[in-house]
Order: sequence, then C-alpha cells, then structure tokens
Amino acid sequence: MEDAFYRPTGDPTRFESTRHTQGPWGAGLQHAGPPSALLARAIEALPSTLAGEPHLARLTVEILGAVPVDELTVTATVLRPGRSVELVEAAASAGGRTVLSARGWRIRRTELELPRPARPRIEPAPMRPSVATAFTDPAWRGGYLGAVEWRFISGHFEKPGPALVWARPRVPLVAGEPMSPLQRLVALADSGNGLSRVLDMAAWWFINTELSLHLLRPPAGEWMCVRARTTLSEGGAGLATTLLYDDGGAVGQGAQALLVGPRT
Repeated sequence: MEDAFYRPTGDPTRFESTRHTQGPWGAGLQHAGPPSALLARAIEALPSTLAGEPHLARLTVEILGAVPVDELTVTATVLRPGRSVELVEAAASAGGRTVLSARGWRIRRTELELPRPARPRIEPAPMRPSVATAFTDPAWRGGYLGAVEWRFISGHFEKPGPALVWARPRVPLVAGEPMSPLQRLVALADSGNGLSRVLDMAAWWFINTELSLHLLRPPAGEWMCVRARTTLSEGGAGLATTLLYDDGGAVGQGAQALLVGPRT
C-alpha cells in the first residue's frame, strides 16, 4: 500500500499522502504534481451531460498554499452543465484549509470531417531513450522525483536550462487502482519549472503559483514527454512553459507563473 502516491482511507473523498508525494522545497511538503493529479481524478469521475465523450480541454490548478504530506480531502462538482461544454471544479483541503483548487472546461468530442486546410497536423513525439536517466545527487532520487522514471533527451535536473524528457510514474496515484493517462500527464506537467530551472534550487525559490494546461486531445498511454523552458524577469516573476506529448504526438501545452526570489 506504500507503493502509491496516496492510500485510500475508506472515505472516497479522503486520501492519506505517502512519502512519494514529498517535493523538493521543504520537508513534509508535497510536490504539486500528485495533488493536482488527484484533482484531475476527481474531475474525471464527475458525471457528464455532454452530447459526446467528454474531453478536458483546459485545466487550471491554483496553488493556494503549501500542501503538507498529510491527509487530503478532495471534492469536485460540475459548475455549469451543458450539451456542448461544461465547467467543472475541484478542490483539495488539508487540516480544514483549502490548499489547491482547480477549474476546467470539458468539451464534447465527436467525429468531424474537417476541410482539408483545417485538418490537424499533429507534431510527432520525440524519440524516447531506451534507458532511465541516472542521478548523482541523492536529492533527485527521493520523494516525488524518485517515484517517477525520467528519460532525458536533453537537459537534466542537475543541469540548468531547457529540458526535453520522457517520464512515467513508477507508482499509481491511488493504491489499488490504475493511473489514467490524464492523471499521468497532470502529475508530470507540474514539473516544468524544475525540469528547466535556471537558478540553483539551494539558493533560490522559483515556485509556481498555478498550473494551466490546454489539451488538444485526450492523452493516451503510460509515457508522457515534456519540453520545458523557463524565462525569468528582474522583478521577481517568471514563466515556465511546456509542450506536452504522448506516443501519438503533441497533446497540448502548459504554463506556470513563478514566484522568484532568494531563499535567504
């Protein structure tokens, strides 16, 4: 039961966080990827009134505070039902305090015969390396980072700058159930600022206040690819952007607004 990001408690809205959720910013604090995926899981479970298969075309996760490695309560609801589009919302709380909230638009999927100029030209996925990337610093081998298999094409957690990497979680999101492709993508997309860091993590903060995803189509499979880049401003803000792929090619893109400053 420890080999998952979360353990069920018997209450379908409550989850016990494990050591695999531990993030790099402080002891006892979660990486935002797993709890964001937990919100996506709650949204996936919501019934839909759409006239077609629901597709989560946009998801924005607001990080309202530090997420402790502790029990989380997760709720979700449909704010605006509809036949073509619907607005959904989810939230996670710890100790009676809301730590994450999310809103997304689900759009109905249907078969369309698009005119030739408008037919999609999906960018192919980069070639996936055959072996996992090794890390010399033990800081990159524990908690959330150690619970994910990373296969870098370019860049590295230990090398500042842009990065291109394939990844898959080594453990399920919730013990006893398979992790959906959407959950995998959301859990990994929040790593964009860490993958493409341009500052020393020991001396600087570059923490994201949110994660915004726009998805062209539903992701598929267990492997996801992230092409990440970070740009900073002298005013203490930054932007991490990601292009997201699965084995079928481009899936969408993500962005994270960053709070930047010295640790001391």
